[in-house]
This record gives sequence, C-alpha cells and structure tokens, in this order.
Amino acid sequence: MKLKIFIAVVIVGVIFIGLAAIKALQIHDMIAFGKTFVPPPETISSAVAHDESWQDSLTAVGSINAAQGVTVSPEIAGTVTEIDFESGASVSKGDLLVKLDTSSEEAQLSAVEAQVDLAKLNTDRTRKLLADKTVSQSELDSAEASLKQLEANADEIRATIDKKTIRAPFAGRLGIRLVNLGEQLDVGKGIVSLQSLTPVFADFSLPQQDLAQLKTALPVQVTSDAYPGEKFDGTLTAINPDLDATTRSVTLRATFENTTQLLRPGMFVRVAVVLPQAQPVLAIPDTAILSAPFGDSVFLIEPSTNSGGGLFVRQQFVRTGQSHGDFVSVLSGLKAGDVIVSAGLFKLRNGAPVKVNNEIVPKPSLTPNPPDS
Repeated sequence: MKLKIFIAVVIVGVIFIGLAAIKALQIHDMIAFGKTFVPPPETISSAVAHDESWQDSLTAVGSINAAQGVTVSPEIAGTVTEIDFESGASVSKGDLLVKLDTSSEEAQLSAVEAQVDLAKLNTDRTRKLLADKTVSQSELDSAEASLKQLEANADEIRATIDKKTIRAPFAGRLGIRLVNLGEQLDVGKGIVSLQSLTPVFADFSLPQQDLAQLKTALPVQVTSDAYPGEKFDGTLTAINPDLDATTRSVTLRATFENTTQLLRPGMFVRVAVVLPQAQPVLAIPDTAILSAPFGDSVFLIEPSTNSGGGLFVRQQFVRTGQSHGDFVSVLSGLKAGDVIVSAGLFKLRNGAPVKVNNEIVPKPSLTPNPPDS
C-alpha cells in the first residue's frame, strides 16, 4: 500500500516538473519574441517647419454697434391712428412713422388761434387809441401781454401735436413693427427699432501690454461666422483714455463703412488690428500641435538608427505664438527644416515607427476657405 502511494507521488511530481518546464520554455520564448518584436509603422502625414514673414496683428473679440441706433418711442401717451412704415424698410431723416390721435389738440388749437386773432385786433386797436391819447400805455402793455400768452398757448398745443406725429430721427433701417392701429401707447413704449448701418462700429478690448503699439488710423479687419472666409476692412478711430481697473485692458473702437450692410448691430466678430511692421516667423500647420495641460508639443520625424532603417518619431515640446489661417508660429523648440507629423499624431507615442503618406490630408493654407462652410 505504501509503495503504491509513493509511486503515485513520484508520478505527480514528474508531471508537475514537466508542466513547469513547458511553461518556463513558453515564457522564455515570449520574452525573446518581445525583445525582437517591432510594431508595424503608423501611417502619418508630414510637414516641414519653414520661415515666413507675417503681417503682425493684435487679435481680440468684439461686437458691432450702430453709429446711431434707437428704439423709437412716443414722448406723449396716445392712441395710434396711422402707421406709415413697413417692417425692415429703409427710411430717411424726418419720414413719418406713426401718428397718434391729435383730434383733441387740433380742436384746442383752433380755439386758441381764434383767440390769438382777436387779441391781435385788440392790440392793434389799443395801439391806435394810444396814438390818439385815448388810452394809457398800461392798457397797451396789457393787450400785448395777453396776445403773447395766447400765442404761447398755441405754440404749446402745436408742440404736442408734433410730438404725437412721430418721425424718423435719422436715416437708417427699421426693424419689426411693435405696435398696431388703435393701440394705446404709453410714454416710452417701443414702436420700432431704427438702426443706421452705414457706418458701423466694432468695439473691443486689448490688454495694456499692447497699448504702446496702438494708434488711431491703423487698419482693422473683422471676420464673422455669419460670412465664412470674408473679411471686412475698417480703421481704428478711437482709443479709450482710461483702462478698465479690473481687467487692465483698454477699450477701442474701429469704424467700418459697411456699404454692403452685412455687418449688423449686436453681431459677434473677431477683430485683428494690423500693425505696420511684418514679422519673421517659423510656421507649421496648426494640426501638428498636440495640446496638453503640461504644454504643447510636436512629433519630430527622424531616421531610425537600427539596421532595418525606417523612420520613427520623437516628441518635442514647443512654445507657440500667433495663428494665421491654418498655420501657427513657433517661438521655441523647432528650427527651420525640421520635419514634423502634421496628421495622425494622436495615435503616436515617443519612439514609434512611422511611414509617411502626404496624399491623405488636404494642404494647409494661409487663407482657408472650406467648400462646405
């Protein structure tokens, strides 16, 4: 019995040692394969860092404001009896917009004008009697004062009628009508928006560090998402004399003729103040930049030192500057002629093998104009 147990233990031990030897051999083979394994190269696109001369500019975001813009409203309450405009129409200064009920004032004016006529007759008669020494000077003074009082009353009624006849205060384009015939309007109730669209202003702010480079008459360009690829040219016309105490920024205003009337009040725009001096820059496509919280980087493409040859990438941290179209300037970390990855960089790691195919991505441009925008 003991002999059988001993033989069984020996057999189990031999089997265990055999299995352990097989597993050790498998692990050894896997380690050897891992040392010699080379992952297949990733397909990427490349670009060359190159020198360019860019017109330097100061960029900001701003909004468009009308040179003149109001919501037309009545100074005196009344009932709408006439509407003489269409929503969205262009008007000239003085054009009639809305007329309020003036029947009561017109009746009062007729009565006062009759009194004025009578007072004029009385004054003329008194003046003749004074010449004949029939009346005293005080009676003439009293008649003239009464005439002036009645004329003032008539002028006051005419002014009320004028205020109830609401006209365009300046030339521009009207918005959507906000009133209806027969509506009772209170003082200050909006009737219609009136905006002058030629010219318009672009108001924006820049940090105080840029103040030394700013002066009026500098060219300014704005772009808007409403008109992709289109630039509007204007001129810097005003620089605020004081800075915002919270943000330490200066407020500026540029004027645009806006003859096409495409820029509208309230529109969000990107503003670029074009400085007179062109600056040399080292440019690369902005798609080559890998942004991360610890800094921006690119992948340099370099030849492999292995006997098999090929290309591999090395991550290089850079400091970037201004953007221009599809390009961004590099302030440090690269030199002209360096070949970098411009597309496919998110699947790369430091030291990864790559192969270049520049036919799979569109060419970057300083003036991009996407066809489907």
